[in-house]
Amino acid sequence: MFQYLIVIEPLGLLYGSAGRFLSPENLVGRSGISFPPSAATLSGLFAATYSSEDLQSLQLAGPFWGKGEDVQNFYVPTPFNCLVEAGTVKYQLSWNSEKWLTQTGEAPIGKFERHTWIPIHSWQRPQQAFSVPWKYLPHLHPRLKLDERKVNTTDAAMGSLFLENAVQMHPDAYLIYLSNVKLPDGWYRFGGEGHMVNVRSIDLAPKTQELLNQPVGKQFALITPAVWGSNRLSYREPMQNQGDRVAPLWENAALLTERPTPFRYRLGGEQGKTKRLSRGRYAVPAGSVYVLPKPLPSWEAWDEAWFPIEAYSYKRWGCGLALPLPQAA
Repeated sequence: MFQYLIVIEPLGLLYGSAGRFLSPENLVGRSGISFPPSAATLSGLFAATYSSEDLQSLQLAGPFWGKGEDVQNFYVPTPFNCLVEAGTVKYQLSWNSEKWLTQTGEAPIGKFERHTWIPIHSWQRPQQAFSVPWKYLPHLHPRLKLDERKVNTTDAAMGSLFLENAVQMHPDAYLIYLSNVKLPDGWYRFGGEGHMVNVRSIDLAPKTQELLNQPVGKQFALITPAVWGSNRLSYREPMQNQGDRVAPLWENAALLTERPTPFRYRLGGEQGKTKRLSRGRYAVPAGSVYVLPKPLPSWEAWDEAWFPIEAYSYKRWGCGLALPLPQAA
């Protein structure tokens, strides 16, 4: 189970993947942008530090973020049944067997904030929600020659500039991941473009370990993206083969979710050449709320067979890490 917090402090800018190609119709280049880096990106730092045998039992989860010296109270995605207005959780929806309703039994009215985060210590009773402590700084960057620090102008088709989606973190904020293996403290190149970060590994607070070890029961919310299904198709819940067809392992009574998010990682490739990308997959976004007729154990006890395998089990990257949410029904 997770025993450490991996605290990542940027030393300057970080890099936000654009996700989609830059085009005249997409000059800002922010469409489909991806930040912070997934747990699969952090897995690369462990792979460069430990041998393959040492990594057999590696498990990571994230991304999350924290601030100041209180990194143990890190921030996780707000469950989608919590409706946020002006930074305050105004409603907590619950499923009444037919529809999602507020605490007073009414349908919510109004527009609410999206993509907010709540402190892990407030998971049982969230009161406030927070926006991310970073901002995007897209800027043009010279395309340099591989063997000298000079602008490469030999390929007219590619041009001499490319757009870098840099990310500026608040000076008092950090990226946070969970791990069951300690990563040696030090400076590392992290994420796209290899920006430098300072990494610390600290013990995970017993209070948080206790929360992660609780059975998720019949109602739970994801705090990391979840990829289910085969290596060709993505589903909203784990699937199993039943002869000539596949069937869901869970009988969902209700699912509160949003648009799927792209999920892919780099793996393999010869040294010095472009790394190969795995198949494109879609993930159920963090914050999704499941209501099931039958209870489930804690995420750690979920069957390894529920998770897709593409060279590695997706459970290694904390796929679908969930916490109990009893107030959702």
